[in-house]
Amino acid sequence: MRIDLNSDLGESFGRWELGDDAALLSIVTSANVACGFHAGDPTVLRTTCEQAVERGVTIGAQVGYRDLAGVGRRFIDVPPADLTNDVLYQIGALDAMARVSGDRVRYVKPHGALYNAIVRHEEQAAAVVEAVLAYDPALPVMGLPGSAWLRLAEEAGLSTIQEAFADRAYTPEGTLVPRGASGAVLHDAAEIAERCLRIVRRQPVTAVDGTPVLIEADSLCVHGDSPGAVHIARTVADRLGSAGVAIAPFAAVPAS
Repeated sequence: MRIDLNSDLGESFGRWELGDDAALLSIVTSANVACGFHAGDPTVLRTTCEQAVERGVTIGAQVGYRDLAGVGRRFIDVPPADLTNDVLYQIGALDAMARVSGDRVRYVKPHGALYNAIVRHEEQAAAVVEAVLAYDPALPVMGLPGSAWLRLAEEAGLSTIQEAFADRAYTPEGTLVPRGASGAVLHDAAEIAERCLRIVRRQPVTAVDGTPVLIEADSLCVHGDSPGAVHIARTVADRLGSAGVAIAPFAAVPAS
């Protein structure tokens, strides 16, 4: 058994710091690096890419709505053509920072409200697919199993990575419980680690209503901005390792 472990990183802005990127980069195998629209600034992006390259962590473009004030967690009804160009701009910006750091962007993962919107929003999902195709059709894309986003990406010939969330509660339908709802974010590191092991073993986990739900996953996400994120990520990695699960990136970085 093997699984990728990813985290949303590079989300600080100016003097405002969010999360402990350096510590998380010593644990995770893939880094979803913000691209400046919902979080991150040029210095943060380049620093995060440099640290990822130094630690052999795969760099992914964490694209989102143009929403710094809301950290990308508010839905924006962007016209599809504008959304395509916004995503293109973000991938290109991060790819520049990744390349001067010694690597390149190796996958794309939408963030926050965009991630959740394109589970069902066909037009916006298609717009993000179009952006990836235009930039580099060899780039894999990451998202929620069963989403319109992954379905349209696969139909367009893109490689898809199914993602599960270590520290988020699920509905019986396999979607994420909205952040504003009670119990949406999990905090008990040991409980989270056991849930992750069940997901890797293709065993059902308990949905928010108490019913079992099966979650498919090629990669597990531990949020870098959650309280105790580093402790949670380390506990998950240790528990998986002790159970014989290899933690490895789905998009391997070639040796230099």
